Amino acid sequence: MSAPSVSAPSTALPTISATGLRKSYGDKLVLDGIDLHIPESTIFSLLGPNGAGKTTTVQILSTLIAADAGEARVAGHDLVRQTDGVRSAIGVTGQFSAVDNLLTAEENLLLMADLHHLNRREGRRRTADLLRRFDLTEASRKPVVTFSGGMRRKLDLAMTLVGNPRVIFLDEPTTGLDPRSRRTMWEIIRGLVADQGVTVFLTTQYLEEADQLADRIAVLDHGKLVAEGTADELKRRIPGGHIRIRFTDAHDLASAAALFRVGTSDDDALTLRVPSDGGLSDLRAVLDVLDGAQVRAETLTTHTPDLDDVFLTLTGRPRTDAASLLAKASA
Repeated sequence: MSAPSVSAPSTALPTISATGLRKSYGDKLVLDGIDLHIPESTIFSLLGPNGAGKTTTVQILSTLIAADAGEARVAGHDLVRQTDGVRSAIGVTGQFSAVDNLLTAEENLLLMADLHHLNRREGRRRTADLLRRFDLTEASRKPVVTFSGGMRRKLDLAMTLVGNPRVIFLDEPTTGLDPRSRRTMWEIIRGLVADQGVTVFLTTQYLEEADQLADRIAVLDHGKLVAEGTADELKRRIPGGHIRIRFTDAHDLASAAALFRVGTSDDDALTLRVPSDGGLSDLRAVLDVLDGAQVRAETLTTHTPDLDDVFLTLTGRPRTDAASLLAKASA
């Protein structure tokens, strides 16, 4: 993994760390030596196209399958030598709901309490608390088969929390939900981190979800991490950012165009687009040039690529080209 592709990880003590994780299925290499460093009480999102290795990464870190090579620690426990410690510290919500449709919501949660060896009193207390927190109290004694998709996913996440995990793996948790249910899930996930200090490892196909929730995002392609950083950092690395300057008359537009020879003019809209990474230094420089030349602008707005642009740029071409493209964009 080349240096320009991945920004420096946080120096905080990681709750999840991995070095050189590899996994193959026969001749198919799924993970090609990935490194992860995820601080406590943060939301980390792993993006990538179908088949990139996202679910395999979750399965390895949650002890469901073994890596072929590499080392990892989760919540302070070695993934191989301290498997029971890892399992006691984590909760997993997979792509597909794991609730029992024939049971009620309350019965599903009580079953999880039994599996965690909670005594009857504590199990009922925790069940009632989770039903309240997830706004499922009124529906608690209804069969899950009657639940909407959003209610089912909320119950699925509530069941994950019965054991009070320090780390939660959410593998595409809002797939199939309507926009309102998805935003409700976002608020619940944010609350888990803010109120309980859990660490969330999130995989998702919804780029807006990663943009809204994640403290850091990594892009996985062909089994390799091709980029990592905050959403804003990733957006700034992709070509296409610009400052859009609007003028009140054609004379000011022409004067500004002469000052910024790399800009693109739109005579009809009286606007000039100047390439920019979206940073404050670029904006100050543009304002200084305009002020120095006494050219008056009506408005200035900054525009940066969104995560869709990041995703398509980094995963829409052969793996060998992705890192070099990002390096050129960062130069």
